[in-house]
Amino acid sequence: MTEHPILAAQNLSKSYARVQAVEDLSFSIDEGEIFALLGPNGAGKSTTLRMLLDIIRPDSGEIHFNIAGNLRPQLGYLPEERGLYPDLPIMRTLVYFGQLRGMKTSDARKSAIHWLKKAELADRANDKLMTLSKGNQQKIQFISAIIHKPRFAILDEPFSGLDPINQERFIETIRELREEGTTILLSSHQMPLVEKLADRMMLLNKGKSIFCGTIGQIRQQSAWEGKLMLRFSSSPAAADLEAIEGIGSATIDPEGEWTLDLDRHTSLSQALERVAARFDIAGVRSSQTDLHDIYLQMTDPRHNPNKASHDVQ
Repeated sequence: MTEHPILAAQNLSKSYARVQAVEDLSFSIDEGEIFALLGPNGAGKSTTLRMLLDIIRPDSGEIHFNIAGNLRPQLGYLPEERGLYPDLPIMRTLVYFGQLRGMKTSDARKSAIHWLKKAELADRANDKLMTLSKGNQQKIQFISAIIHKPRFAILDEPFSGLDPINQERFIETIRELREEGTTILLSSHQMPLVEKLADRMMLLNKGKSIFCGTIGQIRQQSAWEGKLMLRFSSSPAAADLEAIEGIGSATIDPEGEWTLDLDRHTSLSQALERVAARFDIAGVRSSQTDLHDIYLQMTDPRHNPNKASHDVQ
């Protein structure tokens, strides 16, 4: 927990019938930070966000926003499910949501025009939402959540329905929003996108925190340091590669390239030297372990025989 967070959640728990959706979850978010909740469907992300927004009440635990004045007009919320009116004109919808957040009609319209231009949808302002593609509907949903420049924005699966180009544009938009003074909490299962964006993140599995910290801290705590991608003159057996000191799993892709996971006590040069002593290497490249791999290490024993929970808050 940080010393002066804009949001502090302590020991949150929530169950539905026999399902424990969130269990004893604690975390904090600093003002001006982009903080991410990561995990697959069913990990407890959306339940956590809904407790923070008081849409549902936790069975136990405490939530505190360090925001003066009336809280609700200072929050923005992008739900995972679409919550707009499909048969109303887009501009009318956005102005209405701005008014709900306390904006004057003229200010709401000005903000809507600004964001529609940024989303390259200004020419669709008078069209009905239902006429847009799923990706463009997601853009309108996002604009409705931040039209009033909230102090704290909660974005649940913000990249849903977006193609790769628009995913990258959304990343830039979220960064700009933070630079303009909005603290952002986002939830996603798309780990490569969040890895580019978040200052800190919490990995969730079955309602529990398995990691919390910066990507650097998370990598330091993970079982594997990085990866070697190798091509051999004659392909070895996976078992022979995995028998080499410092090598974890060894897998081959359809193109004949091997990926070797290195444990955190083995450097790339050490691993390469040990492999080269036994096999004729025809090509080599390397990369850091990504969040997807780290998550598998922490949740699936097949990917990490020394599985353990860590907290680096």
